[in-house]
Amino acid sequence: MSVAEPAFTLGVEEEYHLVDRETGDLASDPPEGLVDECARELGGQVANEFLRAQVEIGTRVCADIGEARRELRRLRGGVARACANHGLAPVAASTHPFGDWRRQDYVHKARYEGLAHDMQAVVHRLLICGMHVHIGIEDEELRIDLMNQARYFLPHLLCLTTSSPFWQGRNTGLKSYRLTVFDSLPRTGPPEPVASWSEYQRMIRHMTNSGLLEDGSKIWWDLRPSSRYPTLEMRICDVCPDMEDALTAAALFQCVLRMLYRLRTDNQRWREYSNMLIRENRWLAQRYGSRSELVDFGKGALVPFADLVDEILDLVREDAMALGCAAEVERARRIARDGTSAERQVAAYEASGGDGDADAALRAVVRGLMDETVAGAA
Repeated sequence: MSVAEPAFTLGVEEEYHLVDRETGDLASDPPEGLVDECARELGGQVANEFLRAQVEIGTRVCADIGEARRELRRLRGGVARACANHGLAPVAASTHPFGDWRRQDYVHKARYEGLAHDMQAVVHRLLICGMHVHIGIEDEELRIDLMNQARYFLPHLLCLTTSSPFWQGRNTGLKSYRLTVFDSLPRTGPPEPVASWSEYQRMIRHMTNSGLLEDGSKIWWDLRPSSRYPTLEMRICDVCPDMEDALTAAALFQCVLRMLYRLRTDNQRWREYSNMLIRENRWLAQRYGSRSELVDFGKGALVPFADLVDEILDLVREDAMALGCAAEVERARRIARDGTSAERQVAAYEASGGDGDADAALRAVVRGLMDETVAGAA
């Protein structure tokens, strides 16, 4: 049965660390009214995260990537101004280079009290920030169908956004250590393939009726049907200090979904692979980021990520033109060539003395992240 073409609207959520502008330390005890101050300027598009040293922003529903850019510029700028009033700054990186999770307190609201009780030490370690991208897919069955197929591309999107090479003051050797921390929670990783929207709803009902979770928002897969909006929500990406990196990943995800829908209208589909295989590529993306070789399952061989980017851009060229994001998608080649924030952070650390003076080098990394986060913000 034919399905009307989705709107393919965009919404972007980003989480930020709050840091002291002078020292780069995490703001473990930020002013109580900071989020309210942000909200007054930004129309309620800013909220607390679990830990007090973090905030989350969310764009409005955007018709295209240009509108998403304007929204992110406005939101990053508004948060930065409110933070500056208190000697603080936002940092859009998925880990703080030397922050210590053991010194952080959480927001004492009912929702977070429940999370702290249920998850114990696991959730207290979540000193991590991510980026979530919502794409409007109104038809519920189509949403599930595209989720099943789009699992394949999740590691590729992670490769474009890695920004968490440091943890607790150490270079971990991974480009996305964030996922290592996040995967300690239940119901994470690639989405479970499901046959239909009704099957997905039955699964959620089983879990809620048995008391395992409150609702579908506690399904923390890398890609999921949103529990609040008629969207597919991509959650695998690290948050990007460089706003243009974030927009490239969002645009490419949008184009991949449109490409898969277009195949469907021609009675074709992307081959679905097991989560075991997808997890192998996910690990390679965590470990090596834009320098990865990922497995091309069709060829049965490891292929440099830059070559895979070329192939994906060929696949979605028509979609990028139709959605008005050709320049943003094309920028993926530059990221594959020059690297992500993870590479820039490690380079800044080494240029600032590295292990010879680790404290000074880590603070230099944070200063660079503060500047990059607000570059181009309105």
